[in-house]
Amino acid sequence: MLLTEQEVKTLTGKILSMVTADDASAAIGSNKQSHLRFAANNVLTSGTREGRSASVTVWIGGKRGSASTNDLDEPSLKSMVEQAEKIARNAPPDREYMPTLGKQTYKPVNSYFEATANLSLADRARQIGTILSECEKSGVIGAGFHNANSQAGGSATKNGNFEYERSTGVGLSVTARTPDGTSSGYFLRSHNDIAKLDTMRIARESIRKALDGRNARVIDPGIYTVILEPQAVADLIGGFGFGSNARTADEGRSPFSAPGGKTKVGEKVFDEKVTIYSDPWHADLPGSQSAGGGGGFGSGFGGGGGAGGGIPAQKISMVENGVLKNLTYNRFWAKQKGAEPTPGPVNTIMESSGAAMSVEEMIKSTERGILVGRFWYIRATDPRTASSTGLTRDGVWWIENGKIAYPLKNFRFNQSTVKMLGPGNVLAVGKPERVGSSEGGGGSLLPALKLKEFNFTSQSEAV
Repeated sequence: MLLTEQEVKTLTGKILSMVTADDASAAIGSNKQSHLRFAANNVLTSGTREGRSASVTVWIGGKRGSASTNDLDEPSLKSMVEQAEKIARNAPPDREYMPTLGKQTYKPVNSYFEATANLSLADRARQIGTILSECEKSGVIGAGFHNANSQAGGSATKNGNFEYERSTGVGLSVTARTPDGTSSGYFLRSHNDIAKLDTMRIARESIRKALDGRNARVIDPGIYTVILEPQAVADLIGGFGFGSNARTADEGRSPFSAPGGKTKVGEKVFDEKVTIYSDPWHADLPGSQSAGGGGGFGSGFGGGGGAGGGIPAQKISMVENGVLKNLTYNRFWAKQKGAEPTPGPVNTIMESSGAAMSVEEMIKSTERGILVGRFWYIRATDPRTASSTGLTRDGVWWIENGKIAYPLKNFRFNQSTVKMLGPGNVLAVGKPERVGSSEGGGGSLLPALKLKEFNFTSQSEAV
């Protein structure tokens, strides 16, 4: 069972009553996770796991110590506090220590849905059974992962703050592959509300991509006009807002750094069609009620003090019509720079500053280009230019004279995402759709993009 607000308040209060340190933050979390995994058109595993945990961070003379436990009985909590205080006494000074927050006011976020928390395992099995039947009927081999979680918890500080939050999430990924192993399709979607997860759409899209990707051809790598489906956009920039760090920019380690220890805030860094913001209360992408807090699919509960966690979240604009509007300041760095701490971002939403264009319309408007469904095995190469490398996978097609001409073999790419979204390179932006990175992480609201130039560097044998 998930912990109630009163239970969390009682437990965090008990932990703080045991603390003898100068300052402290205590956190309690509870969660329930279930999954169903399938492959080769058969169910492989199904299970459910529940857990509870506690953690405490203390400061003694400006020195920090932390400890945690998954036993919530009084002796275990007492032992945890003693361990944290022992660590603090022997630790070096915490040069970025900030007193834990006093009482804050939080605006609730609707990220918890009973239907998701009480997912029927029988309904899940029926849905996956229908997907497997669809795969067999289409002559492809299906594999995938259906997972759901619910969590509740909160934190309290020695200075009087308390927050409690609960959330749910459910996701499904399906990979369909032709029996000869030469073509593959992939589709992933997630939501807080299970009623908004269209499992058959996920299955049919992955099957369609596998069938449409047969007999792929090889073309030379190079710089091409591309259309990125929302999944491909999520794989590259799904966590954009969480990388807009003021400290790295001030210290010259960011694409948003400017000469002389300055930043590019206020400059037109991106194409004028690009607007990116964070909104904790967006109906299709509820975030957390606090910066560093616990809302959202796949998130955990953080402590409410230290170097910035626990500030009440707000809607915040990061990029507006191509102009960089805000960078993220935690409490420590804000104090160093005489700035206000940034309450977020807690999610990433990207939309067009003009009219949205569908993928079909993007294709019709393209004389020669490449359609990419997904990126995979993405690794950062240079944080100063926001560059990364990775592979296309599970669906790449050549576009000619406004139509998809034929599927392509996969590529490796090297690309700066800032340059990718730079002035003049964004030709069209689609309607935002909730989608998560295929390498893990929570969802974002992201559109399809048509880009003038994208850098493919070599061939790849990945399917």
